[in-house]
Amino acid sequence: MQTMKPVAIFRHAPSEGPGYFATFLDIHGIPWQLFRVDAGDALPTDARLFSGLVFMGGPMSVNDDLPWIPHSLALIRQAAQADIPVLGHCLGGQLMAKALGGVVGRNPVKEIGWSEVAVADNATAKAWFGEGKKFDAFHWHGETFSIPSGATGILGNAHCANQAFALGKHLGMQCHIEMTEEMVREWCELGKEEIASASTSPAVQQPAEIMENLAERVKALNAAAQKTYTKWIEGLVR
Repeated sequence: MQTMKPVAIFRHAPSEGPGYFATFLDIHGIPWQLFRVDAGDALPTDARLFSGLVFMGGPMSVNDDLPWIPHSLALIRQAAQADIPVLGHCLGGQLMAKALGGVVGRNPVKEIGWSEVAVADNATAKAWFGEGKKFDAFHWHGETFSIPSGATGILGNAHCANQAFALGKHLGMQCHIEMTEEMVREWCELGKEEIASASTSPAVQQPAEIMENLAERVKALNAAAQKTYTKWIEGLVR
């Protein structure tokens, strides 16, 4: 029996690993390989070595002059051409948008913490996020993407109109659905100064507010993520 190619996961900051997504893949017996961009891992040049590509978040901008960004953009385009599914979380979604012809720039406000996102009233959105009209997602971003030509906008909220887009098997998200309790705690600790400096934004929550009912919130987020990830793995090259 031929073994399945692994899913390639690209991490851009030590604290922004795959989180619940890795747990989900393990539960489904899907192999994965982590590329620690932040640690200088050698990056693959051929998307076809993998069943899918996943890009996690990070504090940098996709418009920064970093040597790995053009490499990632090329890999995303290559995967899209070969119909190998790509999944992006926050910075990962911005990389996808830029690679596929969209534009990434400053969001009207910085968004940090828990905030409801509305599922668009279209068939594509329902396919990715189910029949529910909204759910609470986690956010930590100051930039946003435009919807690439040919893609469909499928999530949004009051503070950021474009929270997710889909193009065939590919899904790019501005919000974070991969969070675990540990990750939320670590980000709040590491991001204390950023939260303090952005406290005038109507979309930034204080750490105490972010931590409220954390176990329940993460459990609900994992349940929402499960639907989305289940749809994404259907497209994997097996």
